[in-house]
Amino acid sequence: MAELRFSVAGTDPPKNIVALARQIDEDGGTPLSLYQDPVGGFWHLFALLPMDKVKPTPYQRDLSKAHTERLKKAISKLKRFIDPIVVVRAANGEYWTPNGNHRRAVLEKLKARYVPAIVIPETEVAFQILALNTEKAHNLKEKSLEVIRMYRGLKEEQGGRQEIDYAFEFEEACFITLGLLYEKRPRFAGGAFAPLLRRVDGFLKEPLRKAYAGREERAARVEAADDLLATRVAELKKRGVNHPYVKNFVLARCNPLSRARKSLPSFDTALERLTRALGDFDTGGVSYQDVARAGTFAAPPTAD
Repeated sequence: MAELRFSVAGTDPPKNIVALARQIDEDGGTPLSLYQDPVGGFWHLFALLPMDKVKPTPYQRDLSKAHTERLKKAISKLKRFIDPIVVVRAANGEYWTPNGNHRRAVLEKLKARYVPAIVIPETEVAFQILALNTEKAHNLKEKSLEVIRMYRGLKEEQGGRQEIDYAFEFEEACFITLGLLYEKRPRFAGGAFAPLLRRVDGFLKEPLRKAYAGREERAARVEAADDLLATRVAELKKRGVNHPYVKNFVLARCNPLSRARKSLPSFDTALERLTRALGDFDTGGVSYQDVARAGTFAAPPTAD
């Protein structure tokens, strides 16, 4: 292994990052430099890693074909790759990138042999980076699916810790519930339900292994409400009320929080009231003009 350079003269790096550099060398990569980041002083390693050993984390969203193609065109035109990805070395010997999968995919398409990467020795940081991933803006569905995958990974590795301990990584509690729903119903109208769930779906003060069952129960309650919503929407469409805002319109009319001010009901209470309101909702008095007028003045629904 070539001699490594340090960013701070006379500063000895910790043993774990020196060991990581040697591991990269054994894995067929080339460690180039050790350095301390300028914010927290944490030790990182810059390296060239073998293409076949660099993978996305198992938890993150799927690749966007359109975004990948745009990146490929930009990199091909420039004929340079100037934005290293971030990786951690997983227990199975792979290097997982929580922020850089689109760039990794482009290099793979361009048949590059190596990936320039900043290697972080603390694997748990990958979950925090996922929460801050800005390579491509998430939509609601992508974020929710990423969070539920992350949740399962943490449940297996650190299932004894409470769900609320990972509020930073998960960002919003409703993403966990929505992720379970999107997995079961890819075309689920998450954008219509999200405003309500953001207000009543909080983090659970239970270990992840136990909290997961509670999350499945919450998802089941939202799924039941979605079934009733689909029935009401079908009734309206049968009467010719076929408008893009129709789901949001019905939910807005049945929203148990519309008059809530100082205090909010619990998740279970809110969903019980919503389900009852959807079951009782009379579509006979709703016209196309009512829905169109509401859609005109309402904020654009959250993207799914």
